[in-house]
Amino acid sequence: MQSRRRKPDWLKSRPPSGTRFTEITETLRDRDLHTVCEEANCPNMGECWSGRDGPGTATFMLMGDRCSRGCNFCDVETGGMEPLDADEPENVAEAVVEIGLDYVVLTSVDRDDLDDGGSAHFAETIRAIKRRDPGILVETLIPDFEGDPAAIRRIIDAGPDVIAHNVETVERLQWPVRDRRANYERSLSVLDQVDRESDIHTKTSLMLGVGEYDHEVYRTLGDLREVGVDVVTFGQYLRPSRSHLDVFDYVHPDAFNTWREVAEAEFDFLYCASGPMVRSSYKAGELFVEALLREGHSAEDARRQARAAGGD
Repeated sequence: MQSRRRKPDWLKSRPPSGTRFTEITETLRDRDLHTVCEEANCPNMGECWSGRDGPGTATFMLMGDRCSRGCNFCDVETGGMEPLDADEPENVAEAVVEIGLDYVVLTSVDRDDLDDGGSAHFAETIRAIKRRDPGILVETLIPDFEGDPAAIRRIIDAGPDVIAHNVETVERLQWPVRDRRANYERSLSVLDQVDRESDIHTKTSLMLGVGEYDHEVYRTLGDLREVGVDVVTFGQYLRPSRSHLDVFDYVHPDAFNTWREVAEAEFDFLYCASGPMVRSSYKAGELFVEALLREGHSAEDARRQARAAGGD
């Protein structure tokens, strides 16, 4: 089946705008910080940042804007990494408090050039945020750290509320979708370690429209639940440029709704965000708090628990 080149109507979106969007953008520029929301031109940026129906969410990208890997779906530049910015953990923490975020997502480029993959830098950023306000919920979207258990343990020990690591696609399509240094089994092992060694919620994301078959997606959901993954998201792959992997198919919104129902009703995921414009951190704060409510907690309970864990 060949790709349908023209985007369907359901993939059209409006650019973000408004006072809140402008305020956050100015704060980020003042501190020389970057978000994945901006770097990827995410269509949900304004919606997530505003937090109209719950906690606002923004996704900060740590350790630079150049990656040691070259995945065929990703628009981040490869190679030429610079030394880590020692001030970045504190700058991110200050920005989070100044912006007034209740829920923050931290992610990063891959830094295979560093001995620890950048895990200590990642962990320090988590701690810096929690020192300022232990009630801020922190989600970390981590690389695989080349499968190093010690690096993953550093993230666990830093005490985030959610640890995410994306498998990106079904096992058969790991290559050519991802860099050859990434693989399905390693990604599952990262999520499995977090589940075995902590009570931190785990999360992952898959792109649809890269040539996957339904039975492969179904099997992937089973594999994810087997290693204890709590949350899964589905979104449409969109080609960043002509040099990237082509779109195999534009998946209809009805199919995304079906996968959400299958994930939540049949596989009992805590929640599943699924839609053509959904990205891994889509409304992460709002959906996480809603899930806690379904588990019998309140949003304030979650914040109190976080503060107690932080010794505040």
